Amino acid sequence: YTEAWDADKKSIHVMPDTPDILLAKANAANVSNKLYVQAWEEAKKKGYDMRADAIPIKTAKASRDIASDYKYKETHEKEKGHYIGCPSAKEDPKLAWAARAMALQNDRLYKKAYNDSKTQIHIPVDALSVQAAKECQTLVSDVDYRQYLHQWTCLPDQNDVIHARQAYDLQSDNVYKSDLEWLRGIGWLTEGSVDVVKAKKAQELLNDRLYRTRPEQLKFTSITDSPAVVLAKTNAMQLSDV
Repeated sequence: YTEAWDADKKSIHVMPDTPDILLAKANAANVSNKLYVQAWEEAKKKGYDMRADAIPIKTAKASRDIASDYKYKETHEKEKGHYIGCPSAKEDPKLAWAARAMALQNDRLYKKAYNDSKTQIHIPVDALSVQAAKECQTLVSDVDYRQYLHQWTCLPDQNDVIHARQAYDLQSDNVYKSDLEWLRGIGWLTEGSVDVVKAKKAQELLNDRLYRTRPEQLKFTSITDSPAVVLAKTNAMQLSDV
């Protein structure tokens, strides 16, 4: 079936100067990256001259110096015709403004008037603010706040003194803890205490041996003639290669 087509393929010959072939070669040359950078690669192989006294280097340096000098003097050139002569520096508005700003920023001159007027202030003793401050000091004073009571002398056999002494003994820390004195030095075993029992119960809950039962400990006997076992045996015999 393909014998005639194979024979025709061997006999076909395309001329190299046909328009399609020429167009394909032109497109390949246009999209070729190697041809695109060929001139640059050849220029790199020739090397380059970067001497300090080369004309392009000197031109670049001169242009940089000119631009730098122009930018540096640009503000000065703009203000050349705006200056007005002054007989002294104090009459120059800009210098006077700068001196004023420096004086305002100086902390010593800023506080000079305040420091001079501090010693000239006189407050009368009976001024309202002074009286209010004294009253406030009296209210917050610890000496005036605490007034100790008079030391009374009572007989030791009075009923109120005896009753107060008994109440004091009941509230006393020594009397309150006197019933625990007999416990000192007595031995005590921790077995059976609440913390020990709680720890044992927690250990039993976390014990994996008690939580899980091993398969060999279970009493189980498989039935040999059950339907599932018989079906499994039949399937095994059907799938056996022997």
